[in-house]
Amino acid sequence: MPRLRRLFLSALAALLLVFSFTRDVAAQALGDHQYTSAAIEAGSRVYTSECALCHGANGDEEDAINLRLGQFRRAQSDQDLRDVITGGIGGGRMPAFDLQPDELVGIIAYIRAGFDASGVAVKVGDAARGEELFGGDGGCASCHRVNGRGPYLGPDLSDIGAIRTPAALQRALLDPDAALRPIDRPIRAVTRDGETIRGRRLNEDTYTVQLIDSQQRLISLVKADLTEYEVGSTSDKRPTTLSADAVADLIGYLLTLRGIR
Repeated sequence: MPRLRRLFLSALAALLLVFSFTRDVAAQALGDHQYTSAAIEAGSRVYTSECALCHGANGDEEDAINLRLGQFRRAQSDQDLRDVITGGIGGGRMPAFDLQPDELVGIIAYIRAGFDASGVAVKVGDAARGEELFGGDGGCASCHRVNGRGPYLGPDLSDIGAIRTPAALQRALLDPDAALRPIDRPIRAVTRDGETIRGRRLNEDTYTVQLIDSQQRLISLVKADLTEYEVGSTSDKRPTTLSADAVADLIGYLLTLRGIR
């Protein structure tokens, strides 16, 4: 009986694991914004057994590639990573891997989590579609400047992909208040003659504050000349109403913005 009990418990555990992986795969097919913790943890095991020999424990053993930091030669989106993993790279540089769907989901999740098995892995979509969204339905180009083009109403995003992780970019899209940097907080000031000035804070010291207003005018104010001065704690930007897949595509585009080269 003890042996039968052990066999039963082993079979039950295996079924639960399969169910967990299947659920993770299904969740991604539905367009969730990020991968589950179970997928990330499973991916760490797949990476160790299948990838670490060539790419190293930290993912930086191949020239011009650092998987942990999200630096690739040609891949950008999650689909790009799937294509490279399952199709390989010619010339014997990388073989194709015949992975199960749950294994493939897991390894991409682990890479996106920065090799942190307890971290957060965000879905990254197609950069070309994301660029169209940036200038179109996403409404980003109406406030943000990129590589010398666009307004100054929002922060310049020219190098955002070099300084923000996918998780940070997702947070800025879905929860702008949580992602608001202190330097970018909205300002409301009233001068001695009763003029109300609103804008985005650019710089501030003990005696002065510099901001850019809704007409994109750069304004410097002396605090001693103000009758009221308020720094907002919430963003003027509202959470995006884009679909999960569109958010992933937009993140894919933003990650390509690494400054003018």
